[in-house]
Amino acid sequence: MGYDVFGVGNAIMDMQVRCDDAFLEEMGIEKGVMTLVDEGRQQEILAALANHSVNYCSGGSAANTIVGIADMGGKSAYACKTGADSFGRQYLDEMKNLGITIEVPQTEGQNGTCVVLITPDAQRTMLTHLGISSSLDEDDIVESEVAKAKYLYVEGYLFAGDSTKAAALKAIEFAKKHGVKVALTVSDPFLIHLFKEQFQQLIEGPVDLLFCNEEEAKALTGLEDPIDCAHAIHAHCENVALTLGKNGSIIMHEGKAYPVEGVEVEAIDTTGAGDMYAAGLLYGITNGIPWQKAGHLGSHAAGVVVSQLGARLPAPLTFEEIKHLLD
Repeated sequence: MGYDVFGVGNAIMDMQVRCDDAFLEEMGIEKGVMTLVDEGRQQEILAALANHSVNYCSGGSAANTIVGIADMGGKSAYACKTGADSFGRQYLDEMKNLGITIEVPQTEGQNGTCVVLITPDAQRTMLTHLGISSSLDEDDIVESEVAKAKYLYVEGYLFAGDSTKAAALKAIEFAKKHGVKVALTVSDPFLIHLFKEQFQQLIEGPVDLLFCNEEEAKALTGLEDPIDCAHAIHAHCENVALTLGKNGSIIMHEGKAYPVEGVEVEAIDTTGAGDMYAAGLLYGITNGIPWQKAGHLGSHAAGVVVSQLGARLPAPLTFEEIKHLLD
């Protein structure tokens, strides 16, 4: 059986909690960004949240996208490292129940966790302890599995660690060897500041489709206007999907710019909006939907996700629902 998309990324158990700005100040947490923390700091934050209600969900940026594709009826697989603990078991069970193939065995150690703090303005502040997830390495990438996919999808966060970067590059190498298209999501502007040269080489080289947001595009190109950024990236990369938050997105394909409008919703939690947009676009282009329409599907799915807590669609989309949306 082939896959529409084979993802490579972190296996992170998300814990979504609503809090106020005062809590962030009191705990000395920088608002609106993702901060990597050690296990001790994560435990300290969790202890301080003991009287808040927590929503658990198996996550990680690329994982959210892979789950979204499965929820749209696509076939997907994922390479990630889970811990041999209760979170690791929960993670694998959730993925298996969604029909997502994971070949990498559990490993002794703690599963990755991310505390997602959601303030009343729908901003999300993330504290991530990568745990065993950061030990994913090139030996965990199964060539025959990558070869079954139409697209490989790699999350930029992997470039922050040596072994995870090696895993990402090995997957890209296998994809190119077997004629599998490569999609890369930048993941975070801080990664461009750290690894700009490496990202540029990938964009000019093996990457067939780049996902980035406005801030990441500006960091990559040094330009201010998002349309200029999209054209500059497209000069080196066959396809570009540049998201603009509530203003929709720009898709660059075959030398043309396709504007995709945003979906008007009341935002409750922006976690996973970009991941779900990527799911809609990837599901679309691997299932014969034209690029701009696939962008519409991504926009709609992202709109659904930001109007609720968590990075998942509330229910799988049926073929009829997708067809209705695209009409």
